[in-house]
Amino acid sequence: MPPEERLNVVYRVTNGLAQQMEKARIAEYTELLRSPWRLIWLNVLTGTARGVGVALGFTFFAATIIYVLQGLGALNLPIIGDYIADIVRIVQHQLELKNF
Repeated sequence: MPPEERLNVVYRVTNGLAQQMEKARIAEYTELLRSPWRLIWLNVLTGTARGVGVALGFTFFAATIIYVLQGLGALNLPIIGDYIADIVRIVQHQLELKNF
């Protein structure tokens, strides 16, 4: 194999590796690791965003469940109505026990 062809192969392999590293954003990751305060700040922001997202999601989910239970309670269904009444009694009993 002539030297020019070997050099061509090495160039193509090196170019392919460089493109793969660019796709993986290795340079940005190493820059982030070099500045720990930026890494900490990004983690704080990410954690806060996730916490707010979980809180909003749970609030929406709980409100939907309460809305459905209110609708079922208004129907006066025998089995479900008794179950909901038991839940309400348990919650009221727990609230009476806790004197703030």
